[in-house]
Amino acid sequence: MPTYEYECGACGHTFEEFQSIKAKPLKVCPSCKKPRLRRLIGTGAGLLFKGSGFYITDYRSSDYKAKAKSESSSASSAASSGGESQSSGTSSATDKKNKKD
Repeated sequence: MPTYEYECGACGHTFEEFQSIKAKPLKVCPSCKKPRLRRLIGTGAGLLFKGSGFYITDYRSSDYKAKAKSESSSASSAASSGGESQSSGTSSATDKKNKKD
């Protein structure tokens, strides 16, 4: 059940009321007892998900998962083979620089 915010047009009293969605808005101010109460438009409350969590990948198709797995394995193997040659090339260039100095 949501919490609604109300304000009285006569006395300016503001308060929150915990009501059912189906309940009609209150009309009478509890402070001054005049029928000038109005429901304010609030920002609302954030959603609260209880449990271990919800992820976008929870409901992916099996085709999508298979393609993603093959892409990640091919990308990781290309990165590891390319990374080794670059790192060895970089260290030899650094060694040559140090020898000149």
